[in-house]
Amino acid sequence: MTIKYLIDENMAPAYREQLLNRQPDLIVWIVGDPGVPPKGTQDPEILLWCEQNNFVLVTNNRRSMPVHLADHLAQNRHVPGILVLRFKAEMGRVIDELVTIAGASFENEYRDRIEYIPL
Repeated sequence: MTIKYLIDENMAPAYREQLLNRQPDLIVWIVGDPGVPPKGTQDPEILLWCEQNNFVLVTNNRRSMPVHLADHLAQNRHVPGILVLRFKAEMGRVIDELVTIAGASFENEYRDRIEYIPL
């Protein structure tokens, strides 16, 4: 399975840079890039976009994302997955984890779930 990542706009662009330095064949987009939701898009719309385009969302939104996911699922919708950074997670560990997830995940492993990284 090929995981595609959408990085939330509130995260540093360095996450994409570091991911692509480590694994250039990854697909890593950031909210605000051409063809993805623009900056300022509300989380429910971002989840809908992720569902329609099969992207796993990477975010540091620990507070409201569980609520948005519950609302999304209550509408009989789905998401490929949400990866939430743990509080004070070091970028290097997060990058390692995202590379590992991209290379070792099976299809739908993170579907309709939130996982906190690093694990």
